Amino acid sequence: MTLSHGDDFPLHQTPDPIAYAGTDRNFYDRYFFNGYAPDGSGFFALAFGVYPHLNVADAHFSFIRDGKQYCLHASCELGMERMSMRVGPISIEVFEPLQTLRVTIDETEGIAGEFEFTGRSFPIEEPRFVHRIGPRAFMDYTRMTQNGHFTGWISLDGVREDMAEGTCGTRDRSWGVRPVGARDPQPMPGAPMPAFFWQWTPINFADGSLFFHVNNDEHGEAWNTRAAWAPDRADATDLAEGAGSMRTRLEPGTRWPNGGTLSLALPGAPEQLTFEPIGRFQMKGLGYTHPEWNHGLHHGPLVTAREDIDLANVDPLQPENLHVQMIVQAMTPEQNGIGILEQLIIGPFSPLGLNGLLDPGQS
Repeated sequence: MTLSHGDDFPLHQTPDPIAYAGTDRNFYDRYFFNGYAPDGSGFFALAFGVYPHLNVADAHFSFIRDGKQYCLHASCELGMERMSMRVGPISIEVFEPLQTLRVTIDETEGIAGEFEFTGRSFPIEEPRFVHRIGPRAFMDYTRMTQNGHFTGWISLDGVREDMAEGTCGTRDRSWGVRPVGARDPQPMPGAPMPAFFWQWTPINFADGSLFFHVNNDEHGEAWNTRAAWAPDRADATDLAEGAGSMRTRLEPGTRWPNGGTLSLALPGAPEQLTFEPIGRFQMKGLGYTHPEWNHGLHHGPLVTAREDIDLANVDPLQPENLHVQMIVQAMTPEQNGIGILEQLIIGPFSPLGLNGLLDPGQS
């Protein structure tokens, strides 16, 4: 275990924990949060990214209310100050590294809020993600993930709502190399059709936190995966690691998950659980694959914008709409939990019968 208090600040120079250093044009350093009430309602999420070699930072806050997803996007020039924890109206304070953080959203275009996150246990460190397309490094990063509790409020057009008692969720910190900023215009000779498969399932149970993720190739072979169980108040030595296997079904006509079954070989965790979706969040609300607000793009000294998304009328096969987080009930014979099934599938994936770049799943 190489995580330290310094890993909760945007100081990283390589995909390694803060103990090591280096440089890359596509280096990034990101905070992520999501939260929801015990029944899955009141979903909200935030992403905050620093891109040292692009000299840009951006932040996005998004939440669901009455069937619509409301988004606040912000981007600024970094001024080479990596310890600046503010992008326009959105700021982060680290009260206790690896444990307690606060996020503030100053009122902008009718959106405001504040919340505090407290971890349920020590965060897990996921295996380092290293993936190449031909000779080119596509990804090389590290992430730590932690479930926890939230308190706070969100205001929309002057209507303030406090977060429900028992609101919980997940936060993560990742740093390293991903495609960020403007795309590289130089084509890759002999590059195959893009193919990317990703699932991530942080789940809150009454007595602990379950984590599973997998990156598969187009044939369903995992190139990065891990399952972990974190009992409440666990320290770094109490975290259990193991393996899992997910069987997923797609909502017909989309590439969105319509539930699944996760089988685990993981001490302390259920052997099997099923996921049933109860809501959908579009990740473009946080800038992921957004055609205008994708991460690391330069918009000027400081630019903000509001975006409202009617979830019932989203085209599921537009590229920016493929990436979703489904709010799910996680059910076992012994107990039920609440959490997220995040999924992004681009290109062919033979286990689910996907052959082209954007063809949908079938009934």
